[in-house]
Amino acid sequence: MSSSFSRIPVVSVVGATAAGKSDLAVALARALGGEVINTDSMQLYRGMDIGTAKLTTAEREGIPHHLLDVWEVTETASVAEYQRLARAEIDRLLAAGRPPVLVGGSGLYVRAAIDEMEFPGTDPVVRAHLEAELTEQGPATLHARLAVLDPAAAVAILPSNGRRIVRALEVIELTGRPFTASLPSNTAVYPAVQLGVAVPRPELDERIALRVDRMWQAGLLEEVRALEARGLREGLTAGRALGYQQVLAHFSGECTEEEARAETVRATKRFARRQESWFRRDERIHWLERPAGADPADLLERSLKLIEESF
Repeated sequence: MSSSFSRIPVVSVVGATAAGKSDLAVALARALGGEVINTDSMQLYRGMDIGTAKLTTAEREGIPHHLLDVWEVTETASVAEYQRLARAEIDRLLAAGRPPVLVGGSGLYVRAAIDEMEFPGTDPVVRAHLEAELTEQGPATLHARLAVLDPAAAVAILPSNGRRIVRALEVIELTGRPFTASLPSNTAVYPAVQLGVAVPRPELDERIALRVDRMWQAGLLEEVRALEARGLREGLTAGRALGYQQVLAHFSGECTEEEARAETVRATKRFARRQESWFRRDERIHWLERPAGADPADLLERSLKLIEESF
């Protein structure tokens, strides 16, 4: 690592899916003498490799990667548990003098790792009652209630996202405070250089369509079939992942294979827009434009310059 750094840098690479974050993170870790920590919520699941574009061992180029393949597909994702795991890895690497390079597009997981963020507890009785209401009445009714109790949370949570609506209402009932009061602040626990990889929208859409085609060619259907046997369909988080949800619908006879593939492309493009919207709200992120045909070495050089200026 360059002696020009006054202290060990913590780096976070963010941006939309298919923007090229993972490759940049590997290059940065190699240049800095660091290691990579995953901040993609779906790459935490074992066996979800093709559909999450998890780097292969060869693509990691010998750089250690952490917090991949942590949970079984039947486990429900927990940001609080992820925060505990991520901070343990960050602390370990900093103590060893190795820069942590966080990479992923799950905004809440990035913030949980590096910013002040507390997690209110849960109550099985309250949760069960709200989940029963969700089943009986649907998410729209609960979202309308949330809009009255915490308008800001209602704006931030999609009306179709029943799980997050239930969690928000549970927190409100348990704490007597708005759910938004428990969301992450912009106060950093680890002062980090946050780098956003920005790809022009038309090119990003092309990259997403190409990525989905490659997933199909690489055997996504076979991967989903194997995970279905391990309980993927029952997984409240993993079973709803992009690509996996659509393939499961195809397996159930709800759509053709081609329709599943087309819907995966459409859903991923919508998701990429939401990712960009989330990250663009954080003024601490340094955006690196990546036009078509850009030299990866130039992106790395610009990234290293920003890190050096910050540390």
